[in-house]
Amino acid sequence: MESAYTIVVPDADVLSCVCGTNDSNLKLIEEHLGVPVFTRGNELSVDEENPAVREKFRFIIDRILDEIQDGGGNNQDIVASVLNTEPRPDMARDSIVVPGGLRKIYPRTEHQAQYIEMLRKYDMVLCTGAAGSGKTFLAVAEALRLVLLHDKARLVLTRPVVEAGESLGYLPGDLEQKINPYLRPLYDAMETVLPRETVRKLIESGVIETAPLAYMRGRTLNNSVVILDEGQNTTREQMKMFLTRMGENTKVFITGDTTQTDLPRRVPSGLVHALKLLEPVNEIGKMTLTAEDVVRNPLVRKIVKAYENEEQE
Repeated sequence: MESAYTIVVPDADVLSCVCGTNDSNLKLIEEHLGVPVFTRGNELSVDEENPAVREKFRFIIDRILDEIQDGGGNNQDIVASVLNTEPRPDMARDSIVVPGGLRKIYPRTEHQAQYIEMLRKYDMVLCTGAAGSGKTFLAVAEALRLVLLHDKARLVLTRPVVEAGESLGYLPGDLEQKINPYLRPLYDAMETVLPRETVRKLIESGVIETAPLAYMRGRTLNNSVVILDEGQNTTREQMKMFLTRMGENTKVFITGDTTQTDLPRRVPSGLVHALKLLEPVNEIGKMTLTAEDVVRNPLVRKIVKAYENEEQE
């Protein structure tokens, strides 16, 4: 194969992960490239002179190797997500590297890559999307990166305290214990990015602050990254109050799923209203993720897609 382009894989075990059971991953890569992929020892090769095919092959294998070695999850899911993301000249910048983090975080879809770019470009980003589409996780990862690089002094995480269709009744304990059930998804996201002990120390030192949305009133948040999660559960008044907390050198990320609003009937969502009202403001980033961006269990993607299709009928 005089025209072969070869990539050396670190060892046979990693190569086995790349190829998958009965070469199932390799077949997916071949279908995507449109050319055969050959294995020999710990090498992967394509017999192709086209520079575009070679570049795509290099991008695919490099991304898969990075994610497998970083413990990015199920190998088949990794391969599928990499193949779903087209290589671009600036794709290396799309990954999120959090100092002291557990692994490098890559966008799993093209929309997620655009979302990461938007989080870096704009001081305020409003992102809506289906459950599991990565809207909150990527915002948390990017916020932690900014804080741990000392670009921002602190990370403020907040959510409206609204129960999802059922009353939990009186919750005992201090403020932190009372709001913990509501903020648990944000803690889960942080602990996916950083060791739990690191997260604990950052919270104890005040670098990471968590609070219910009601506690934002009257504050001006300077030199911070502020994340409002479950924004669809804010009222119009709450959203206006939150948006005007933004101070100097601050980034604000707002996430929510407008199809899962837990507000009382006939109470309009503050996030839906803000998206319409702020549409003409070009300095604010607006992103929508769909069922195609869902990266949880593949069954979740099918469930979300079914609900989306029903709403369109």
